[in-house]
Amino acid sequence: MLPFTDEELLEPVKAVIEKVRPSLALDGGDISFITVKNGSVYVQLKGACIGCASSGTTLKYGVERQLRMDIHPEINVVNVPIGMENDIDNL
Repeated sequence: MLPFTDEELLEPVKAVIEKVRPSLALDGGDISFITVKNGSVYVQLKGACIGCASSGTTLKYGVERQLRMDIHPEINVVNVPIGMENDIDNL
């Protein structure tokens, strides 16, 4: 259980997303922050990341790892497929 509310996590998470964005851009990818819900961070990989075989690794060992190092070791990241932004409860 995270010792933060979802609202308290919003700004720190956005800052970390901005921190990792340049790394993704090097390979033609991008990432958008969607929300934090129940301690999980919902993002959407874009650009070259869509359909890339390494996107799961990028999410786990790039984005999630940075969030865990900078904010809290129990944070989880969920990639929201394009078109599913309004259906996060069912992911």
